[in-house]
Amino acid sequence: MDKKKEYSGALKVQEPIPQPPSVNPDILKHSRQKKRKKYSADEFVSGILSGNRTILSQAITLVESSLPEHYETAQTIIEKCLPHSTKSIRIGITGVPGAGKSRFIETLGLHITGEGRKLAVLTIDPSSEQTKGSILGDKTRMEQLSVHPRAFIRPSPTAGTLGGVARKTRETIILCEAAGFDTIIIETVGVGQSETTVHSMVDFFLLLMLAGAGDELQGIKRGIMEMADLIAITKADGGNKIVAENARVLYQNALHLFPKKPSGWVPLVHTCSAVNNTGIKEIWELMLQYFTFTIDSGYFDTFRKEQAVVRMHNTILEYLNNSFYNQEEVKLQLPEIEKQLNEGMITSYGAAIKLLNKYFERHT
Repeated sequence: MDKKKEYSGALKVQEPIPQPPSVNPDILKHSRQKKRKKYSADEFVSGILSGNRTILSQAITLVESSLPEHYETAQTIIEKCLPHSTKSIRIGITGVPGAGKSRFIETLGLHITGEGRKLAVLTIDPSSEQTKGSILGDKTRMEQLSVHPRAFIRPSPTAGTLGGVARKTRETIILCEAAGFDTIIIETVGVGQSETTVHSMVDFFLLLMLAGAGDELQGIKRGIMEMADLIAITKADGGNKIVAENARVLYQNALHLFPKKPSGWVPLVHTCSAVNNTGIKEIWELMLQYFTFTIDSGYFDTFRKEQAVVRMHNTILEYLNNSFYNQEEVKLQLPEIEKQLNEGMITSYGAAIKLLNKYFERHT
């Protein structure tokens, strides 16, 4: 036998074993079959009124969309849900960084749902100015509440909206109320100059503060404190109890210096601990007292009517903004105008007027 031939045969490379596809074709087929159904406006409304959370989530996504083709359907859904969105209480919660807003809301939320109420929590996550993306991590921070059958948590990006409120938060409130949620909590990004946006869409405004973090009155603007119907000093547990109590007295004295609130309600300051679940029940009872007080006085309805006027003006501004930036002539000319602006060939005022003239040429 030829030794050389035998040796080379021993080194023969075997044919490669066929590798399976990186994605299971059955999964792909299943996912195509499970493709999200497109609903009409009436189907969305019917699903929302029946309490279907999947349809509610899809409707909120549609409302939040900036695509022009979604706007008309979204507005139809909102209009048809509006008559069903009055039987609720709306609570805005804001606070300084580190105050533990998510932990507080989860503990309060579990107490509220424990009383048989249906709770929707609209959490606002800050969007990156560079990427426009956001973390949307509040569901992971509220592990118990996010799986509670009587709770619905919806994280939304700010999308660059001033004041830390999602662009479509008002409309989302309407949809959640129509779906049967009788208590709405809105968590904002944090304390800012334009938190008045939150105040214009809720019935009760709660400010969370953290004791022992330096001069308690320096990190908060007076306007925010004036809007607060209640201030809660969080993390009042362990060795922080005395510090929290001192902060409570300080804030309570400061509130006496502010003008009387239009509601006639006298704001209070309380301490609480979400970890130990202390003070949470008392804060909720104070909220209920506020609602009873303002409903009996007629302020509750008056304030809701004032908010409807604010909503009208905001809707007009939003519609004009979307109409302007989605007009084809403006979209085509905008990059060139921005280039001229960057090169110093035109002023900001001149650039704006040029684009506005282009916009109004089409609408005259």
